[in-house]
Amino acid sequence: VHLIPVNPVREDGLNPKSRKRIMPDLLTEPPAIDPIYEAHVYCNIPTIAERSMEGHAPHYFKLVSVQVLIRHGDRYPLYAIPKTKRPDIDCMLVPSRKPSHPQLEAFIKHMSKGSAAQMDGSLSSLPRFPSHSLCEMGELTQTGVVQHLRNGQLLREIYINKHKLLPGDWTAKQLYLETTGKSRTLQSALALLYTFLPDFDWKKINMRHQWSTIFCSGSCDCPMRNHYLEEEQRRQYSLRVKNNDLEKIYVDMAKIVGIPTRQLRASNPIDSLLCYFCHNVSFPCTKTGCIGMEHFRVIKRHQLEDERERQEKKLYFLYALLATHPLLNQTVNRLQRIAEGKKEEVFVLYSAHDVTLSPVLSALGITEARFPGFAARLVFELWQDGKRPKEHFIRILYNGADVTFQTSFCKDHYKRSSKPMCPLEKFVNFVKRDMFLIFNSTSYYDACRRRAL
Repeated sequence: VHLIPVNPVREDGLNPKSRKRIMPDLLTEPPAIDPIYEAHVYCNIPTIAERSMEGHAPHYFKLVSVQVLIRHGDRYPLYAIPKTKRPDIDCMLVPSRKPSHPQLEAFIKHMSKGSAAQMDGSLSSLPRFPSHSLCEMGELTQTGVVQHLRNGQLLREIYINKHKLLPGDWTAKQLYLETTGKSRTLQSALALLYTFLPDFDWKKINMRHQWSTIFCSGSCDCPMRNHYLEEEQRRQYSLRVKNNDLEKIYVDMAKIVGIPTRQLRASNPIDSLLCYFCHNVSFPCTKTGCIGMEHFRVIKRHQLEDERERQEKKLYFLYALLATHPLLNQTVNRLQRIAEGKKEEVFVLYSAHDVTLSPVLSALGITEARFPGFAARLVFELWQDGKRPKEHFIRILYNGADVTFQTSFCKDHYKRSSKPMCPLEKFVNFVKRDMFLIFNSTSYYDACRRRAL
């Protein structure tokens, strides 16, 4: 929208110098990011039915594999604000309490009978669902369980009911399941699988344990990855120190709580405040005063500024390329084997954390994606062209939105393609070769030991 420039007439009747008044072009200038709106998106409270683009393809295409990377659902904070009462959140699952799900009661009963499942190492000792009347630190909440029951149901309607990805008599060999060793990731995976699978049979559940949050398995030795992470952490610190509004807010909050500012900062108050916010619980108060929405807004706004600068400075991007290569390489190898007709796992689920999803999005070049909120999901679909069966394509979706052509390796292909997807070989070339170009390297091992150009 543009206003036509006018020449206002002054009181003395003379025309002043013409000044153009221009309204911002709504198509090119996005509105300033509202930190409170972004916090609501991050919470991902299950309310309305979700619309998603998963499973969309020309009718002659056949879906042959789906690989899903999720962040765990809503959890209790990992940090506490010193000298305040912890948020009063109940982690018992109560089907009559909101938010709920039609299958929540059946899920609780089924999870109580899980002795037949194959669980790697320490996973077998973790609880299958949350069950404390006052949540423990980092524990999945009822909201978190419901988020993934909904994710599983949505994916089932598309991939099982519509595309018949798994038959009714599916076997354990058709699944690949992997989770970190936290109860919140295991429980999130089980909630999603419970509503996704045609029939949730404990005997067919073989859950592998991944000790690394970046899922690097046996390829974790990467000195330059650690170097870029340290540089990125220095950048974060520098930005925080320069933010006067943030410093004033921390000083004010520290006075309310009655502790040194440094101690408050170290307690990572945003993690705790997000729990109050997502669960609509009043922020904590002391005799000196209350932490309020303005404190929350300023800290959240700084978080968003940090995300924006992180993309500009590229340190995180270099870290992300090296951090995610082992996981993306595993993904590509599996897709290649399936495309060659080898019997492989047709449904893959990695249950992980924000520190897993965020670098994957960055490495793929999906810069427009929001920071992974609770129960975020990233999906890789492999399709076979029915008219040319040797040709395979991928689609990548983030929280139901098709982001295939936002990826660095398929941006240009979009301009020439008549199909709504990306040739598999473009993804393969990116992971096997192009990820290392910026490091002037040809292999992961070499890139892990060489500085970027």
